[in-house]
Amino acid sequence: MAPTHQRCKEKEETFRAEVSQRRVVPAAVRMQQNRNMQVLEWEDLDKTRFYPIGVLMKMSIRCTDYPAALIRTQLQVQRGNSLYKGTFDAFSKILRAEGVRGLYRGFMVNSFTVVSSQAHITTYMLVRKYVSQYTEDNTVKALVAGGSASLIAQSITVPIDVVSQQLMMQGQGAHLSRFQLNTNTQAGKRKVLFGQTRSIMSQIYAADGCRGFYRGYTASLITYIPNSAVWWPLYQFYAEQLSKLAPSDCPHLILQGIAGPLAAATASTVTNPMDVVRARVQVEGRSSVIETFRQLITEEGYRGLTKGLSARIIASTPAAVLTAVGYETLKKISLRPKQDDSTER
Repeated sequence: MAPTHQRCKEKEETFRAEVSQRRVVPAAVRMQQNRNMQVLEWEDLDKTRFYPIGVLMKMSIRCTDYPAALIRTQLQVQRGNSLYKGTFDAFSKILRAEGVRGLYRGFMVNSFTVVSSQAHITTYMLVRKYVSQYTEDNTVKALVAGGSASLIAQSITVPIDVVSQQLMMQGQGAHLSRFQLNTNTQAGKRKVLFGQTRSIMSQIYAADGCRGFYRGYTASLITYIPNSAVWWPLYQFYAEQLSKLAPSDCPHLILQGIAGPLAAATASTVTNPMDVVRARVQVEGRSSVIETFRQLITEEGYRGLTKGLSARIIASTPAAVLTAVGYETLKKISLRPKQDDSTER
């Protein structure tokens, strides 16, 4: 009886162990897989697909978030609530006074930022690859690569921003702009469009020379290098934390689509004070970041540092979703053939 009883006991223990394993191991495996969400690197991508699709993706993002970017700029530059009480008040007033075209003032010039966006993502991927030689920590790689990418991108973006922001301020906020357009110009629509851009550019050059196109460059670096350096690690962090909470069958793309806006909202909140200073330096023609910051605090208090924040978050949310989801999808469809079958996102 003893051997039989022993065998029964062993079978019972084996059965319990198998049941326990079924319950615990898959969850552990799932958690481990979620924590180690695979990151596709530069060498895995087919550049002939990556760049053309990337340009289309950036233009889609810009068309979506441009009205909020225009409103953000006008809110940041205005004194107190001299023009608008807030984001939605600005939206309704611009729409009533200028129509939809008023929300896209300066869009054609600003669309050239597709060049800087491609420089940004290329720098980000290449620096990640370089940093990978020294560490495998994704947070470190994202921090260094994000900051480096922003440095390169801002060198291209600032002249575009200087011109497009002056165009943004025309219309309702024209009196706040350093340069004015000749509203009596009689010409066809196309001539007016490019005529406005040429007029602003010639006024900037006449007043400040070539240096005028890089006004606020330091403020832009102080704003966007931390913004980019923080956004990428936060994006990785939120995606990994969400993956721990999500069901095992939840697609990573959904988690990344949620992580993007969370990272953007956090980064925008942290860097908004310097973004307000940057906008005023570039639009009003100021030369001192410190003096602009002091005057902002003196005139409007610390509350002035939050000006345009809601518009900035609204602008960054669809952009962050499209950037995160589009960026991951873009990498997936741009995989080299040998990687396509073996890699899962």
